[in-house]
Amino acid sequence: MENFIAYNPTALHFGKDVVNQLGTTITQFGKKVLLVYGKGSVKRSGLYDRVMAQLQSAGAEVIEYSGIKSNPLVKDVDAAAELGRKHQVDAILAVGGGSTIDSAKIISIAIPVNHPAWDFYEGKAKPQTSIPLVAVLTLAATGSEMNPFAVLQNPETGRKDGYGHPLLYPKHSFLDPQNTISVPKNYTAYGIADLIAHSFENYFGAGETTLPDRFVFGILAEAMEYGPQLLNNLTDYTLREKIMYAATMALNGLTQHGKKSGDWGVHSIGHVLSLLYDIPHGASLSIAYPAWFKLHKEKAAVQIAKLGKNLFGTEDVDKTIAGFEDFFKKIECPVCLSEVNIGKQEHDKIFDYLVLNKAGGANYQLSEEDYRKIIRLMA
Repeated sequence: MENFIAYNPTALHFGKDVVNQLGTTITQFGKKVLLVYGKGSVKRSGLYDRVMAQLQSAGAEVIEYSGIKSNPLVKDVDAAAELGRKHQVDAILAVGGGSTIDSAKIISIAIPVNHPAWDFYEGKAKPQTSIPLVAVLTLAATGSEMNPFAVLQNPETGRKDGYGHPLLYPKHSFLDPQNTISVPKNYTAYGIADLIAHSFENYFGAGETTLPDRFVFGILAEAMEYGPQLLNNLTDYTLREKIMYAATMALNGLTQHGKKSGDWGVHSIGHVLSLLYDIPHGASLSIAYPAWFKLHKEKAAVQIAKLGKNLFGTEDVDKTIAGFEDFFKKIECPVCLSEVNIGKQEHDKIFDYLVLNKAGGANYQLSEEDYRKIIRLMA
């Protein structure tokens, strides 16, 4: 194992009705709150009203920014940051899934400065301080509720990138599985694919570990056992609870301790697909991962075989790859580009954007020849 520092300052409030402590928690940071959310699902579910009741009972003044999309845009972050500066907010409250929380993270470091948020992504600026962020999660998927990373896309530059900094950790995150019951079947499945992909990314990272790998096997086993059950019973609280907790643990540092790095090559491919075609994030990963496995099945044979042994009872690499591909099919996630209506006429464009975004992993590199191969394998 590599030397490491285990650091995660996010206070996780997990379970039924934990949002009832939201008002007193967030107003510890001040009374003026910037509320950030998406395009209306939180209002349709009734969560918005419960959150507002909490804020009002605590005497908070609320400034709202809504409309964050599922593949979040830097222009929304800049607009929300300007609103936060104008009203001199004390805290930010993100109510939504990973896209909303990711946006709120960058808003938190953009409010104290007077330059575009994308400057952080391009390395032109480094954050010095942040506005305290509190999150209320509505989608089990990205793990953003308990990590210091945020992904945004910038159509003007043709890029979708991730950014990480310790200042991006939420101060508190409220996870009530009840708030995910209204998530439809397809997005529930995409969230399961996402948490599986996060587990893979750290597992295939650089460095030899044993206990973190066992954590990965356990998280994957939870997702693969209970995920299909949940998709057949979307209102089951206990199943929602299991998937929600697995998604958080998949990307809060637990599976990376002792590694030099995760890999993240598949995410870089998925980001290109989402950028070009607005594919849901989890769906882009269920398309990219089987192809990535097939591309690297010789280089990564030992690691794939260990996955197979622990999850399918076989060390056969091809059977293991087929097992994961079959699982994605079982939960009705796409496993090839044609399933999301992307034909061969788009392959050159995908290649160009993979080059532009320098898609590749920290451990398993991707050459331009690999781009061509993986596009064919995804087709």
